[in-house]
Amino acid sequence: MLILLGLLILIAAAVVAVAGIFSNTGAAHELTNPFTVFGHHMNGSTGTLFLFGIIVGAVAMLGLSLLLAGARRTSRRGADARQGLRDSRRERKAVAADRDDLVEQRDTARAEAASAGRDRDGLADERDTLTRQRDDLAGQRDTLTRQRDDLVGSRSGTHEQTAGTRVVPMPQERGEDPHAVDEPEAEPERGHRRPHLFGTG
Repeated sequence: MLILLGLLILIAAAVVAVAGIFSNTGAAHELTNPFTVFGHHMNGSTGTLFLFGIIVGAVAMLGLSLLLAGARRTSRRGADARQGLRDSRRERKAVAADRDDLVEQRDTARAEAASAGRDRDGLADERDTLTRQRDDLAGQRDTLTRQRDDLVGSRSGTHEQTAGTRVVPMPQERGEDPHAVDEPEAEPERGHRRPHLFGTG
């Protein structure tokens, strides 16, 4: 749309310029007093003067367009630089956040590794304690086994000695009947003392 509008304005300016130049030529339109530019005297008609004005205006417009183009390019470069700076700051913040996350993860991993090492050392200590207890129980078991074997050996020796012992009957006194049954001795009557071996008791 802007291109079409610019083209229409350019065509209208060209038509006006051509009409102004060709309608102001001839002896009737001669300049009464010539004008000078940088010491150069310009003679001719008013159409010629109008042509010089168009040329100067065109050159001025060319310079103005170049100036605006340069300003736009500079502003675009500045905007791109500012956008790049914002992007770099954003990326730097993102990198810093990622670095902080990685540092935190590293610290967490180190803490977990240290905790795992402590747990491992605790488990190793418990394993050693259980091993010592097992060895102690094994020693007690061996001691009990030896004691049991000793008791079994002593009992078997006692049985063998008992089995090998011969029972000898008591000798009978002379004049006693071997088939007589021992009768209990009668208690002495009250008032009578029982004779003692070494005298009267």
